[in-house]
Amino acid sequence: MKRLHTLLDAGGLYLPLPGGGATAARWTSLAELTRENVVLGRMAEAHTDAVAILTELDGPDPEPGQLWGVWAAEPPEPVVNASEHVGIWTLTGRKLWCSGANTCTHALITALVDGVPSLFAVELGLPGVHPVPDSWKAVGMAESDSSAVDFDMVPVIPVGTAGDYLSRPGFWHGAIGVAACWYGGACGVADPLYDKAASSDDPYLLAHLGAVDAALAAARNALAVAAAEIDADPFDENAEAMQRALRVRAIVERAATETLDRVGRALGAAPLCMDAEHAARVADLTVYLRQSHAEKDLAELGRIAAKGKRPW
Repeated sequence: MKRLHTLLDAGGLYLPLPGGGATAARWTSLAELTRENVVLGRMAEAHTDAVAILTELDGPDPEPGQLWGVWAAEPPEPVVNASEHVGIWTLTGRKLWCSGANTCTHALITALVDGVPSLFAVELGLPGVHPVPDSWKAVGMAESDSSAVDFDMVPVIPVGTAGDYLSRPGFWHGAIGVAACWYGGACGVADPLYDKAASSDDPYLLAHLGAVDAALAAARNALAVAAAEIDADPFDENAEAMQRALRVRAIVERAATETLDRVGRALGAAPLCMDAEHAARVADLTVYLRQSHAEKDLAELGRIAAKGKRPW
């Protein structure tokens, strides 16, 4: 994606780190990129998340020109295993859901060490790294260069210790960064509805816009409050990061889902069939939202909420 590399070369992907006092500005930048193009925002989020993770866990510093991915999906199978011999760690196995499989120069990848997901930095140009052709069938996010990737005794650098990737406070801060992208993508989907409503007195179209406007405002406000809370407690000393992230992601996912539905109902099939950019944005966001774990995340949020104080 040319635009992504232009941003990378121009320093446009150097964003404030989460919890550093400008988390809202970080998320605004990600939202704006995703509003421009959902795939662009998703790839930018992964690179900037990798930079934040490497900083938090004292990993190697990304160098100019490097584009990083974060490949951390852990389905039951297939899996990637990490092993160590005479001080050298290597990866073997197949990793699914690898965005930027042929585009990224480096990736942070989770692999199992005695059954525990652990994090490693890998240079993707090394022998033994093999993206699997035709392993991504989706129409949505088609430009994300996603595929499965096979690893065959590929040397890697450990980042942190076993379990650090999931246990660090920044894991949940980064999870909200994804929600900021969902919000930006939903704003892009909503733009044609706002444009049409500006010159329409159709009460049904205006009702759809009212609902979309309220939903997106709620999402924006949830992100703003979360950013301020993270900047006030970057190391999660109050143990609220997980609940905060699950709440915000649920709010934003619902707003984005409602936006997709109402824009389609308000505008009909025409923009989906005659506006390639809008059609791609809808398809891309629909797939991207499934990075949420839906009812599983809601159930986890419910378990936390049932044991804590109420937010009202």
